[in-house]
Amino acid sequence: GDSGSKRAIRRTRHKTMAPAKKGGRAKGEARTPRSYPAYDVKASKGPAHKQNPQKLRESLKPGAVLILLAGRFRGKRVVLLKALESGLLLVTGPFAVNGVPIKRVNAAYVIATSTTVDLSSVPIPAKLNDAYFAREKANIGEKDDNFFSADKPAPPVETSDERKKDQKAIDDKLLKVIEKTPMLKAYLGALFTLTKGMKPHEMKF
Repeated sequence: GDSGSKRAIRRTRHKTMAPAKKGGRAKGEARTPRSYPAYDVKASKGPAHKQNPQKLRESLKPGAVLILLAGRFRGKRVVLLKALESGLLLVTGPFAVNGVPIKRVNAAYVIATSTTVDLSSVPIPAKLNDAYFAREKANIGEKDDNFFSADKPAPPVETSDERKKDQKAIDDKLLKVIEKTPMLKAYLGALFTLTKGMKPHEMKF
């Protein structure tokens, strides 16, 4: 009788003190819910990081002649009109000289030359800001949700009448200044190229 009750107590103690299986749950423990967040639910990452405009080099001042290093007009020389709040540069060829319109460029993709143009008699309208160019980009056309639209050629970008008028107003005044300096118009119209053996880091512009 006594031996049987001792064995029953040992079995009971063994059951109550047995550890839970690895990866399982102990007796009486609540079940873990098996629901997972959907893939399309984005977790909040807190407030967006504010990007500060990049600090411009000393050589990037209004009136400086720059060489574009990237984009559709790479190799062309342009006149720096002003720096915008975004840190981008507002430049023009002018369009009447080399076909470069009023546009924004990244300061990282230009070379500043030692040549400058006096802009004291060339007023730059305040409306030529980042919002001016963002508005034109939005007017190019909305995206097509059709899957097969990706294979379609991009529609030609039409310059607005307002943009043409602003371009002509700046070109007319800028050309009067450029023509006062001998060879400056030809210099702006010439394409910058590198030939074999030329080392840009050793060149003076």
